[in-house]
Amino acid sequence: MTAERPVIGPTDSSVVPRFAGIATFARLPRLDQVEHADIAIVGIPFDGGVSYRPGARFGPAHIREASRLLRPYNPAQDVEPFATQQVADAGDIAVNPYDLTEAVAQIQAGAKHLSAGGTRLVIIGGDHTVALPLLRNVFETHGPVAVIHFDAHLDTWDTYFGAPVTHGTPFRRASEEGLIDQTASMHIGIRGPLYSRDDLRDDARLGFAVITSQEFEDEGLAKAIERLHVRIGDKPIYISIDIDVLDPAHAPGTGTPEAGGLTSRELLSIIRSLAGKNIVGADVVEVAPAYDHAQLTAVAASHVAYEIISAMAPRG
Repeated sequence: MTAERPVIGPTDSSVVPRFAGIATFARLPRLDQVEHADIAIVGIPFDGGVSYRPGARFGPAHIREASRLLRPYNPAQDVEPFATQQVADAGDIAVNPYDLTEAVAQIQAGAKHLSAGGTRLVIIGGDHTVALPLLRNVFETHGPVAVIHFDAHLDTWDTYFGAPVTHGTPFRRASEEGLIDQTASMHIGIRGPLYSRDDLRDDARLGFAVITSQEFEDEGLAKAIERLHVRIGDKPIYISIDIDVLDPAHAPGTGTPEAGGLTSRELLSIIRSLAGKNIVGADVVEVAPAYDHAQLTAVAASHVAYEIISAMAPRG
């Protein structure tokens, strides 16, 4: 963002009530209304890679609707994320809902187009399959990145029913393709039953350290943040958040819920600790509104995205 470009912020809620108007993310301007975006919010309404409950294709609209209540100043990070950088809503990347291979290619092409000129993308999904083409796009500019993956599940399985690209396999494919920094990547919030001990052995071989949900409970928030920061160092970071990292009490609207997850407060605190780091992109995925109640999941997801945008804002 150059100094001569005025920053266009959210619609003034004293002029247009929050419940009125077009539901862009946080009531931000559309991408076509600004000269350049430092950060673009992009929806990917796709759930062709799910293995259990479908419905995440409706996640972007659900998150945008819940984001109406977000405000310009973030006191937790002491930053005005929409005043110090131009943030805009780029709408959705439309993809083939019947052909997963074509959809993945369309997501990568769409991300490449939107990130041209240095725009960083914050994706709202959509299922976790989208992380693979997004990482392929980030790799073209930054090389291997430190992936901070918040999830109940490892997402490093090999195949489902012979399919190599699904929402449970993106980080295995990313590791095999050399897209991630295997010395600096980490899962946070992992929990629930696995198929065998080999799942953990494979995951370690693919380059991930792990903070399980139980370790988080035993060691506490401060220790988890310390372990994370030691792991990532000063590497370029890609943040990938499956909303099922949260306990179903905080995020019931998701496809593969697991008991014993993080609270929304804990997740937001970890993200805030990343302020000032070199965050090159992010996604917030697996919001399935058909299973949501009172927008619990959408509210959590919108605040998670807001904290990521705030952490990406310039300081000083």
